[in-house]
Amino acid sequence: MTTLNVEELVAIDVHTHAEVSSKGHSSLDDDLHDASSAYFKVEGKRKPTLEETAAYYRERKMAAVIFTVDAESATGTEPVPNEEVAEAAAANPDVLIPFASIDPFRGKAGVKQARRLVEEYGVKGFKFHPSVQGFFPNDRSIAYDLYEVIEETGTIALFHTGQTGIGAGVPGGGGIRLKYSNPLHVDDVAADFPHLKIILAHPSFPWQDEALAVATHKPGVHIDLSGWSPKYFPPQLVQYANTLLKDKVLFGSDYPVLTPDRWLADFEKLTIKDEVKPKILKENAARLLGLTTE
Repeated sequence: MTTLNVEELVAIDVHTHAEVSSKGHSSLDDDLHDASSAYFKVEGKRKPTLEETAAYYRERKMAAVIFTVDAESATGTEPVPNEEVAEAAAANPDVLIPFASIDPFRGKAGVKQARRLVEEYGVKGFKFHPSVQGFFPNDRSIAYDLYEVIEETGTIALFHTGQTGIGAGVPGGGGIRLKYSNPLHVDDVAADFPHLKIILAHPSFPWQDEALAVATHKPGVHIDLSGWSPKYFPPQLVQYANTLLKDKVLFGSDYPVLTPDRWLADFEKLTIKDEVKPKILKENAARLLGLTTE
């Protein structure tokens, strides 16, 4: 199997999900899973296997950052194993880039697991979903030991921000609280860990301006554009992507709930400068992931 060749890639999708394990279980229960599918009006296969995801991106000459979400303490549902995601990436190194997810309530065991995943499995980053995991990112008593390992190892912390389709339409939102995903909570993390590489995932509705402020102010903070069709991007996000944040905005789809095909088709209709498009689609991610030095 060939390794990842950045020059030959059309794009790097920094936000895709491992939806199902080799044993067939998902990281979400059926109610939350079905609600998110309805929210996103999902087209195509909702639970592709890791191998199917690799084949999908290979066909499109794209690479994909892929991860599960470990929120077992809050949901009672086991995640797709991080090791399984990393092993799939190792078997498909030309297209898959492994991130992991660790429930911050796992405490010292989670910290130990994070280090092992980096050292033994080559994991490049960690996904946090504060609303689903049920924690404030700036709560020093919960996740700060994890951030220390992530900063020390030079890997990336990716935070869901803004509203979430998980729990949308379910009574009480499935118990999921949106307040945890205000990007201003991550501003504290960026201040306390100045060398930590951070991605704020999604247009952060209803806190888009807050996300833009944090990414403009903190050098280590980036924004991915996943989870929304570009035709719905707030105008200020497009403005900043074209100017102040042109080197810090990243293509992400949220596959499989939103396909890169749909995302890219709508992205072509945005008023993004020609010289900025390759930065968003590939160059910024390649640099952040350490795939290039430029």
